[in-house]
Amino acid sequence: MPKPNYAFEKRQRELAKKKQKDEKDARKREAKAAAAPASDAPPASA
Repeated sequence: MPKPNYAFEKRQRELAKKKQKDEKDARKREAKAAAAPASDAPPASA
């Protein structure tokens, strides 16, 4: 039976964590971008 490769498992966990963080940041940026034009529109037209 081969011994477990803990370094590989740790790297996979870190990559998964980074991917989730990037996805969350992207969602936050999209939400912020969607909210910003709506609040910026009235002063621009006034």
